[in-house]
Amino acid sequence: MNTPLLSVPQAQLQQASVLVVGDVMLDRYWYGAVDRISPEAPVPVVRITREENRLGGCANVAYNVVSLGAQASLLSVVGDDDASHLLEDLVAKTGIAPHLGRDAQLKTTVKLRIIGRQQQLLRVDFENTPQNEVLASQTDQFMSLLDSHPVVLFSDYGKGGLAHVTQMITAARAAGKVVLIDPKGSDYSRYSGATCITPNRAELEQVIGKWTSEAELNLKAHALRETLQLDALLLTRSEEGMTLFDAQGELHVSAQAREVFDVTGAGDTVIATLATLVAAGLSLRDAMPLANKAGGVVVGKFGTATVSYQELFA
Repeated sequence: MNTPLLSVPQAQLQQASVLVVGDVMLDRYWYGAVDRISPEAPVPVVRITREENRLGGCANVAYNVVSLGAQASLLSVVGDDDASHLLEDLVAKTGIAPHLGRDAQLKTTVKLRIIGRQQQLLRVDFENTPQNEVLASQTDQFMSLLDSHPVVLFSDYGKGGLAHVTQMITAARAAGKVVLIDPKGSDYSRYSGATCITPNRAELEQVIGKWTSEAELNLKAHALRETLQLDALLLTRSEEGMTLFDAQGELHVSAQAREVFDVTGAGDTVIATLATLVAAGLSLRDAMPLANKAGGVVVGKFGTATVSYQELFA
């Protein structure tokens, strides 16, 4: 079914604020010309002509929130390296309120993508896991930021930044906050008590196994929702759109038909849009079709990208 899209006044979104917590990254793009194959091995030689840095991980999620005109605070941990300073400079230009812990032992996560002829040829990742001491201090800062944010968004990339997520969810819910989570891994018990989690198809299969029919999916999704004591579970399904499972049953919206250019960061845009609209006063059911539209807009762009207020409500 296609639910009619609500319109939200820009002024209403400007009052909305979201606290984004999780693993922050720097996305680097090296663009080049591919003219020949290497004489050393059967691989293309890329002559780099341009470099670009973008916000990645939960920093991209926060950037999606501010791109819609709302306010975002970003809580994460970075290293004490060149990548962390580049990240801080990028964050400063967006209007995101940064709260970045620093750990000299940590290597700031960098995803370097090498692009030739508008295609990703190779991705190189630089990362390690943060020390628990830094994460513990992050929990204190989290408590001090809770008051001023009606919605908390945890963006888990499995890089170690959310070691204390269970305690954070408990604290946020006790304070009456809406808690949205982009999950990772096969153990979702750590997300118990959240308002809503937003796995994609592959991520949900890791947890509940494959399904052969919609009826089987409905059964398994609701069973997981009840086990984890979630208000809702939102399954993002690429070209099949998305389905929300909540106490009222299921709500499905079809994908927005458009040419898919790049799916990088589409999940970030979906959950950021959902969080922003909920912070502006919409229900999950009313916000979901708009989040679906935002995801459809962003896959038509190259790399990690955002959606503006004008694009969403055009």
